[in-house]
Formats: sequence, C-alpha cells, structure tokens
Amino acid sequence: MPYAADAADPAAASSYGPSSGPLAGAVPLGSAEELREILGTPHPIVIDKVHDRLTEDDLALLARSPFCAVSTSDAAGNCDVTPRGDGPGFTHVLDPGTLALPDRPGNRRADSFHNILSNPHVGLLYLIPGAMDVLRVNGRARILTNAPFFDAMTLKGQRPKLALVVEIDEIFRHCSNALRRSGVWAPETWEGAADRPAVDHRPGGA
Repeated sequence: MPYAADAADPAAASSYGPSSGPLAGAVPLGSAEELREILGTPHPIVIDKVHDRLTEDDLALLARSPFCAVSTSDAAGNCDVTPRGDGPGFTHVLDPGTLALPDRPGNRRADSFHNILSNPHVGLLYLIPGAMDVLRVNGRARILTNAPFFDAMTLKGQRPKLALVVEIDEIFRHCSNALRRSGVWAPETWEGAADRPAVDHRPGGA
C-alpha cells in the first residue's frame, strides 16, 4: 500500500531548501524514493496494523487516556497542534468509526476550530501517563454546537458548548521508542520545582 507521507508534493518540500546562514551547505531530501533508499521499507506488520474501525484494544486505551494532541492545518497548509485533556475516557466513542471530544473552557483562541472550518483533516495522538502506549488517529473532523450526546459530556455541571467530532480514516498503535528514549515518564528525568522557569499559565499568558 502507498505511504501517505510519500505522496507529498516534492515541489513543496524543495521550496524549503537551504540557502544561507545555518543551513548553508545542507543537503535537502529530494524525493520519496530517496527517503526509502535512506530508511528502507517498513516491515509489513507496521503497515498492516493500520485499520479504520476501533478495536477492543483501541477502546481500552481510549478509556484510560486523559490526554491527546490534536493536529490541524488550514486551507493554506499552516499547521497547529493543540493539547486536549480531561479525565480518563474523556473521548466519547459514538460508533466504531466516530469519536467526539468535548471542548472545555480555555483561552478562546480556537486555533484548531478555525483550521477545521477550512480543512477538516485532523490527526490525534493519545497518551496515558506512565504507560508506553501511543494511539494515533487520522480522520476528518467537524465542529458541532449541539447534539444529544453533549449531555453525557457534562462536567461539574458545565455542558460543553462545542464538540469536535472525528470520522476515523485510520487508527493504529505507534511504537513507544520516543517515550523510552525521552524518559518522559521516568521521575528521575523530571525537573525539580527550583529548576523550572516562571511561566504564566493564565489564559492569554506567555
């Protein structure tokens, strides 16, 4: 089967080629064929694990996950990644091919929603604190202002005003190598309170 990333426009990629400064003398990747020459071909298991309907294993992971990152881009290809989090199982499964994420109060930038209005394609990446599980979902999104299932997403008496609904195109587990190498869940790698720079966490803060 073709690889989605291999179908990218090579002309678009070449427009970011090195010219001067820190990229002077750098050699850009020229094509999908060159990429495969460098990296080799994925094992069939890596390709065959992709599916378009939620399995029991997928459902179990979603029920445990309190966090996901939502990747979007606008019609011009400008990208954005937004964190979404709530209690474990905050993502609601409407059917084996459809997910719903409640929108909770935040900074009101709504970058993801603005992008989805012009380009419905989204990517979701789910994590579970302390676990090496990574679940990736790619699909097409729409933004709803109301639906019967909003009642089930009420939290502390607050019914969401919006929900992100994703029709799944592909879903698969990602390997845990990045989590292992980064030590992200290893307490000994965490910064102590004294080492952390002061950050304004208020809506609109830096």
